[in-house]
Amino acid sequence: MRWTGLLIFCAALVLPQTYAFGAPDTAYLADLTDKARRLHLADRPEWLKLVHYVPNLVEPGVHGLVDSPPFYNAPDGKNNPQSELEATLASFYSEIEETDKQQNPQCLFIARYTWLKEQLGFDPQRLPQRECKRFRQWHASLNPGGMTIVFASAYLNSPSSMYGHPLLRVDAKDQDEHTRLLAYAITFAANTNETNGLAFAINGLFGGYPGEFSILPYYLKVREYSNLENRDIWEYALNFSPEEMDRILMHAWELGPTYFQYFFFDENCAYHLLGLLQVARPDLDLTSRFRWWAIPSDSVREIVRQQNMVKDVVYRPSSATVTRFRLAGLNDAERELVKGLSTGQLGADDPALRALPGARDAAVLEAGEDYVNYRRAIGKTDVADPGELEHQLLTARSRLDVAEQSPAVPVPEVHPDQGHGSSRVTMGAGRRDGQGFQEVSTRATYHDLMDDDRGYARGAQIEFFSLAFRHYDNYATRLESFTPIEIMSLSPRDEFFQAMSWKVSAGLQRVRVADGTQPLAFSLDGGAGGSWSNKGDTALWYAFFDNSVRVGATMLNGYALGAGASAGGLVDVMPGWRVHAFARSLRYFAGQRDTPWTYGLSQRVTLGRDLALRLDLTRNRELNWYYNSGMASVLFYF
Repeated sequence: MRWTGLLIFCAALVLPQTYAFGAPDTAYLADLTDKARRLHLADRPEWLKLVHYVPNLVEPGVHGLVDSPPFYNAPDGKNNPQSELEATLASFYSEIEETDKQQNPQCLFIARYTWLKEQLGFDPQRLPQRECKRFRQWHASLNPGGMTIVFASAYLNSPSSMYGHPLLRVDAKDQDEHTRLLAYAITFAANTNETNGLAFAINGLFGGYPGEFSILPYYLKVREYSNLENRDIWEYALNFSPEEMDRILMHAWELGPTYFQYFFFDENCAYHLLGLLQVARPDLDLTSRFRWWAIPSDSVREIVRQQNMVKDVVYRPSSATVTRFRLAGLNDAERELVKGLSTGQLGADDPALRALPGARDAAVLEAGEDYVNYRRAIGKTDVADPGELEHQLLTARSRLDVAEQSPAVPVPEVHPDQGHGSSRVTMGAGRRDGQGFQEVSTRATYHDLMDDDRGYARGAQIEFFSLAFRHYDNYATRLESFTPIEIMSLSPRDEFFQAMSWKVSAGLQRVRVADGTQPLAFSLDGGAGGSWSNKGDTALWYAFFDNSVRVGATMLNGYALGAGASAGGLVDVMPGWRVHAFARSLRYFAGQRDTPWTYGLSQRVTLGRDLALRLDLTRNRELNWYYNSGMASVLFYF
């Protein structure tokens, strides 16, 4: 039954809806329309949410975010809530019969129909109600008993998931901990097969893809997030009544065959999932504060902020997190045994393994089996039959009469919704080459290496639309830098995990030219390398091979092309105090030739979740100009 319901829903996604109108009871329709006007139903938040109207940015009025023309019943329905409501009422008189290829408007717009019926009290003799068999079967197949927001943590190697990804899980009434993977998940995503990260980012910025809701078995998303992409999962159980869950599901049914223009920053997975959830309650307003950008972690924070909306939070570590935790409990000799077992170089009956005490033998076998699963999930093919190897390790472990050796992975102290705010304003003062200055900078989103990691992915820097203004004591205030994008991924390497670290940034920055001035120039920088962590995860070192392109009208030949290297280390001296030492050297070998370098030391002290102090000191060289720079600043997150 549940798979039948899924097929019905999928059919609704792709089949176009066409319907003819029957002869309405014109007198009763006029009465309903007049009553709706007197009650101002078209201005009510419930109606505006159901049709996804938002205020226009400049001119008065509203517009609908849905871009599928069939979603609107009136020709001007995208911009006229009153006209759309009246056309929707008229559509309910359609005589079309439900088939596998079409629905009656009462069923196609079942959330609108149900709400208008509640407000206007439809007379079933004058406006007969349709059975809506397809929706009823789909609803029964879901058997909703609860709903859970599932947040998959950030995954930098996928441009569509670098902020994390939320989805809505529909938990069945008869579901328990052992069968929750059989639930269904409702998710919103760009409909594209694009595999080029740069192309996806560009098209996503400008609405180049249709965004669509879909429903699929939850275990498929768990496999994608937890195993294949090594992303920890957080589950936020929602405190919705059966009536509220029904409103959400009815609206999800309405949205099945529609599409929105997908925009990476604002009209994305986080924003539209909030739009779906807020139809549950008339007083819920989850989307209005995300007019310019919507970050998945911020959307979860907004859900948690609502009174009486979240009743429980569960953390589920990824397979990579579990494996790292098991390996951390082994000594060097035991880790070598795990490496040999998981690659088939050692057998489960190896004398070195059997020489261990029973408890340690079990710990090695458990870690080995986990690592085999991890390698299989990421596509390693150097083991002929990983399934058989896993079976051998499990069989050997079952012969040992000892308890499980690795305790559960501890839940992080700070949840994703409890980290610092993703936007930031910084105010600072300092000196450069003997000149005093004051600086104000802002960042739209989201986290950098010097920010407090709690609630965020460690070693991940993702910043969009950073802007800095600086006033020197003997100069006018000027734009110091504008960086639309800056990303750095530091994935620690060891004998088991061999991820590549990388970085990229693009924007405007001040550069020195031959006459000594410092105009703005476009800069594109990137690099690839590696990073390493200590056993206690209190330090993180990195090294990169860098490349750089600068373009500016006042530069010699108008550009500079160079390459070089950079390295650094981040050390958490104590909770809330981070130190970052770094150095970078480049050689621009084409265009404006130069060999600039910089080295420095930064420190950050956290005073509260959304408040920190920072000190930055550097020594620099650029076009034979040597200078020192230092700035102390206070950081406000929101």
